[in-house]
Order: sequence, then structure tokens, then C-alpha cells
Amino acid sequence: MAAAPATTPDTPAPQQRPGPARPRRGWPVLARTLLACAAGGLLYLSYPPRGWWWLAPLAFALWAPLLRHRRARAGFGYGLLFGLAYLLPLLHWLQAFLGEGFGPWPWLGLTLLEALFFALTGAAASAVSRLPGAVVWMAALVVAGEAARSRLPLNGFPWGKIAFSQVDGPYLALASLGGQALVCFAVVLTGGGLAALPRALRRGPRGTRRLAGATTALLAPLLAATATWPGIGTDAQQGALTVAVIQGNAPDSGLNLLDADSRALRRNHITRTRQLLADVHAGRVPHPDLVIWPETATDVGPDPARDTELGQLVADLGVPTLIGARQRTTTGDTRNVVIVWDPVTGPGQVYTKQELVPFAEYIPWRAIAQWVTPFFEGSRDMLTGTDPGVLHTGVADLGAAICYEVAYDHVVTDAVRGGARLLVVPTNNAWFGRTEMSYQQLAMSRLRAVEHGRAVVVSATTGVSAIVAPDGTITQATQLFTPDAVVQTVPLRSVSTLATRLGTAPEWGMTGIGLLAVVFAVAVRARRRRGSGQTTPQPAAPDQAVPTATTD
Repeated sequence: MAAAPATTPDTPAPQQRPGPARPRRGWPVLARTLLACAAGGLLYLSYPPRGWWWLAPLAFALWAPLLRHRRARAGFGYGLLFGLAYLLPLLHWLQAFLGEGFGPWPWLGLTLLEALFFALTGAAASAVSRLPGAVVWMAALVVAGEAARSRLPLNGFPWGKIAFSQVDGPYLALASLGGQALVCFAVVLTGGGLAALPRALRRGPRGTRRLAGATTALLAPLLAATATWPGIGTDAQQGALTVAVIQGNAPDSGLNLLDADSRALRRNHITRTRQLLADVHAGRVPHPDLVIWPETATDVGPDPARDTELGQLVADLGVPTLIGARQRTTTGDTRNVVIVWDPVTGPGQVYTKQELVPFAEYIPWRAIAQWVTPFFEGSRDMLTGTDPGVLHTGVADLGAAICYEVAYDHVVTDAVRGGARLLVVPTNNAWFGRTEMSYQQLAMSRLRAVEHGRAVVVSATTGVSAIVAPDGTITQATQLFTPDAVVQTVPLRSVSTLATRLGTAPEWGMTGIGLLAVVFAVAVRARRRRGSGQTTPQPAAPDQAVPTATTD
């Protein structure tokens, strides 16, 4: 008597009912739920200030199998859990800021909104999980999800991009080639390759192609990053500049800063600048070529030249000074600006912040804003800048990105393309206390340094102020909530990296590839359904198994 055909995980038994192959149940739902949350938690732990960059690929190695051969709605659910587990702790600084006055709702609301993009990514990744080379399409779709949440809604929220977790790891070098999008792609591809490797090994000789694909996905990003590092330069190409960063400090009072006298912040920065001047005269620190104040360290009127106190301070310094200020206009509006203040001619060029913070610097959806922001009462939207942040100081052309703007690719890229030889990031993080927020933001500056081959000077009211070398290394940094000044010579560079030249093209290219993969997967599924509906159902033969990805 003939033996019955053997069955394998990829070969339905002859007695099974015909129809589309169903995914195996695998782990119980509870276990998959916990794994999705664990994966998101690992991604959070990869972020500064910990520096555990290697946890990010591991996070995607845990997440990828949960999406494999699942329906889109299951992928949506696992993506939502992953996003919530990642973003809830990452954005907890928002609760530290607003929790006392508004409860957890602003924090939870923003987290849920951003997690929905991970949910959509999970649904799309599930759809392409049966295609050959699934890990590549999944990595492209994660880039697409990040591109979407960086632009939608209200100009998006690019905080917490996956690439910013990699500033202490080897993948950072890839930022010089394709910006944050390429770094993100490499991290997810590595994780997908790691997830596919055990399945390929279990297949033995039959899994040679799968093993080759998984190994390539695992190692290619690391090898590419390692090969790129020798080309990351830090030398001065157009001379050097000695900069002094002033950190005047402010009370660690969170939301209560709204009731504080804004003149105290100004006084603190004037006092610390005077101390710097005394240190220079005493020979304790080098004489700077440029002094930098942080974001909104003072208020100024429509004509800053009438501020004689600031004018005298800059004249005493004898060097150009960048003043971060909240400027009132003749119409009663305000702008978040950086003013180039010359010691002889006074205030000159003004850069106005382009990417304003929703519900803080401008109020959308005013019908609900009163429930989520302390800036609603009597507020008017700040004016938005339209010009790139290229500042002509007389000693060097600088590129400015004010606070939150450093998360936006185009702000920094436009400044470097406009001729910036050095990047400056004035910021005011006094609202957020001793949370991780300042360290998360500093990571963005470190990635921008490598992306564009420029040194970056971060000037913060309460810290962390820092000098970042063009290779992303922090050469000096301050402590939180401590008056301080950092004086250091930094290189001026003119190199144009591939990432600077390409701009957002890599991000759009990967997004397009990911979306095309989804369209193809949907078309294949629809064709199979039509085919099964037009023929008489027959038991599936052993050699008619649904094809699976070689590196999924």
C-alpha cells in the first residue's frame, strides 16, 4: 500500500479543505501581544542617554515575526502595540511638563496619534510578508511610516525617529550617504535578517537561498556602515572658529515657568556672559570669535537696537553674538528669532523659526486646544519664518535650527546647501525638567553633524549645551540646570556630503518602493482569489504550496 505524502509546514495535508493557505497559529495571542510590547520597549531603550543602540535592530527582530503571514488587521494591532510601547516612555517628558495642569491626556493623545503610524506600517508590512525579499519591503515601509508621521498632521512630529537612536553605533556613518532614512532602513533590515536567520537554518539544505538572503540582510548594513566610517572627516577645511556657548540657567519649575518673570532668564544670561568676559580678561579661557545665546533667552521689541543693555554687552565682548529672542513686532505679533548682533553696527540679520511647535508657538484646532495646552489663554500664533537659516556673522556663515527644528530634515539641509560652514542649535528646554528630552534632542544634533559633515554647537538655556564634532562625537557638554559657559575651537567645513546633495530623495525612494510592494502584494492576493473562485476546488498538491519569502 502506498504511503501518504509527508506534510511539512509549507505543504498542506491532502485531506485539508481547499482554499487560501492560513497562517499557522504559532504562539498564543497573549504571547504575541507581550512580544510586540517588548519589541517597542527595546526600541525605547536603544535611545539616548543610554546609548544601547544595538537594541534597535533586536527590537525589529522581535517585531518582524509577529507580522509574518498575518492579515493586515493583525499587523495593525501588533504595530499599534509596538508603537505605544515605544512612544509612551519616550515622550514621558511631555507628561512631566503638562501633567500637573492637564493630567495625562496631552501625553497619551500625542502618543496614540503617533502610534497609529506604526499600526499602519504593521498592516502594510503584513501585506508584503509573503513576497520574496520581504525584509527589504518591510524596512522600506518603516521608512515610509516615519516619513508620513514627520509630515502629518500639522507638519508632522519627527521626534523619536529610529535613526536618532543610533548616534552611538556604527550605523551613524550611513547618515552621510542617505540621511536619517538610510540609517532607519539599515536598522530595520538588520533586524529582519536576524529574525529570518533561525527559520532558514531550520530548513537545512533546502533553506540555502533563505539562508543567503537572511545573512545578506543581517550583515550588509553593518558592512556598509563600517566601510563608510573612514570617509567621515573632522578636519577644518576653511579655518576654525572659537565659539563660546552661554548657558544662563532657569528655575526647574516646569509649567510654573509660565508665571515666572521672563526678565530673570535674561538676567541669568547677562550675568553668565559677564562672567565669561571676566574669565577672558583674566586669561582663564580663550577669547572667543563668536558668542551664542540659547533660544528665547530674552525678549526684544520691534527695533532691537533700542535695547542698550544688550548693545553694551555685545560691544564689551567685541565679537559677533547670536541672541536667541522672542521678538515683538509692530503689529503685536511675536517671532522666535536668532539675531546676529555685531559689536560695532548692532543688530543685523534675523532668522525666524520656520517649524513652529503646535499647541505652543501656534494654536491649531482652538476648539479643543484649551484642554491640552497652557498657551491657549490670550495667545496669538507666532509668525512663521520662510527663509533658510543661513546667518552671515562676519566671521563665518552659520546654519541655524532653533530647538524643535533640528528634527526636520529640510531645515538643516537647506542651511548647509545655503553655505553654512558650522551648525548652531539654540534651544530652551527649561520646561521639561530633568527628563530625557534634552538628551533625545542632542542625539538629533549628533546625527545632523555626520549627515552634513559639520560641527554642531548646541546652546541651551538649562542644558544640555554641547559641542559636537563632524563625526558625531560630543567633545564638551554641560550639566542640566547649571549656569555654565563652553568655549572651544571648532572646524569650519565646506564638504558637501552625498546626503546633503540628495536631500530627501532617499526617503522618498524607499517610501515609493515600500508602497509599490504593498500594491503588488494586494494585486497578487486579488488574482489568487479570483483564480480560486473560477475553478472547481481541488485538494492542494504537495508541490503547490503558497510561495514564501526567501528572507522574510
